[in-house]
Amino acid sequence: VVLDINREKQEISLGMKQADGNPWDDVEAKFPPGTVVEGLVRNLTSYGAFVKLEDGIEGLVHISEMSWSKRINHPADVVKVGDEVEVVVLDINREKQEISLGMKQADGNPWDAVEAKFPPGTVVEGVVRNLTSYGAFIEIADGIDGLLHVSDMSWTKKIANPAEMLEKGKQVRAVVLSVHPDKKRIALGLKQLELDPWQKEILERFGPETEHVGTVTKVTNFGIFVQLDMDLEGLLHISELTPADRLQAGDRAAVRVLRLDTEERKIGLTLLRGEQAAEMIAKAPPPAPLPPPRPEPAPSDEAPGEIPEEVPEEGSAAQAEAPSEGDAAPQP
Repeated sequence: VVLDINREKQEISLGMKQADGNPWDDVEAKFPPGTVVEGLVRNLTSYGAFVKLEDGIEGLVHISEMSWSKRINHPADVVKVGDEVEVVVLDINREKQEISLGMKQADGNPWDAVEAKFPPGTVVEGVVRNLTSYGAFIEIADGIDGLLHVSDMSWTKKIANPAEMLEKGKQVRAVVLSVHPDKKRIALGLKQLELDPWQKEILERFGPETEHVGTVTKVTNFGIFVQLDMDLEGLLHISELTPADRLQAGDRAAVRVLRLDTEERKIGLTLLRGEQAAEMIAKAPPPAPLPPPRPEPAPSDEAPGEIPEEVPEEGSAAQAEAPSEGDAAPQP
């Protein structure tokens, strides 16, 4: 096709592509939004992948349109130049010759069926994908993560760091507690795999007026924590102590239960002294192992400034205050 003639310079400008017509003239008819098409990855950038739909027509799959839930740092994590991919046309701007494409839309949103697949009460298995200060994210299906909050890891143990219970990359079983597809959130529980010991076992063994031998785990300015059983502590409030009661971490102590609050999950203690206490300690079986030192907080994979999928629950260990007289406090 002749494009221009310059008689002075004796030049004629020709165009080959014009002989076939501009492919963008009818692009909206060929590829209306919602169309599923196959294309060839021609180029990768930091923000997406350019996909050839036909000669002269390319569209952009933005990095945010590559996965519903997986965090992608670079398009090369998903595709490479030369790959054939299935995409969905999202939008067309014929004037700017731009087509927005999506890869994740071709697979369907996995969260659309999550409520039917994982109803509350379902026992699931998954891999610990990430640890944060307030819980652990567990991948229970491809592209589906649930949050196991620290408050749902143990009925008795006060957990300050999820690394005390879980390890990144390890398999874990949990119970689905709630599902919110619109927010892309699933709440999981680890302790719910077992019966709540506070409803029967602890009530029967450590009721008021029962006497026990325990091990001092921590001395605070408001009292002394005594381990009564594995992951179970009671509090000797400062009002139950005298200057002569010089207990230190690791010491054995004979105590009597004053109060047992199954709702607040607290045990208030008083100290036994004299020959009775010495005899109880002498006859007591070996103490349960003390809790190991708390590990350092695990590094998070979340980007700086990224909003977490869940926030710590109000009243969690991170927000615990000093207890009132006679109450047992959360394990420091």
